[in-house]
Amino acid sequence: MRVLIAEDDFASRKFMLRFLSKYGECDVTVDGVEVVEAFKMALEAKEGYDLVCLDIMMPLQDGYQALKEIRKIEAQENIPPEKQAKIIMTTALSDGRNVIKAFELGCNAYAGKPIDQEKFKRILKKLELIE
Repeated sequence: MRVLIAEDDFASRKFMLRFLSKYGECDVTVDGVEVVEAFKMALEAKEGYDLVCLDIMMPLQDGYQALKEIRKIEAQENIPPEKQAKIIMTTALSDGRNVIKAFELGCNAYAGKPIDQEKFKRILKKLELIE
């Protein structure tokens, strides 16, 4: 599994990297602009990501904008829904309005911070990214 992590907080970034490295190759970005660029570069290299973990509150471009851009890129590349990256929003914003907005923009799952490893593993299994 190829994983792209977008997280501006150092401690959260380090945790996500350590946790997800067990399941595959991980790349890390620190803001929304960087995550979109990394996503584009991976597709151009024919090495797209299976999973993208997006924080919502990031500098330069937030997770919502990045999510929208990633789904737009996949549409432009004619990537069928079943081949699109699974996107999990990882954020401290857990009120209903933010959750609904994220799903409307095309995320596959929503994980509140602090990340519960067991719950996150269940999400990965549900998305058929791990067994």
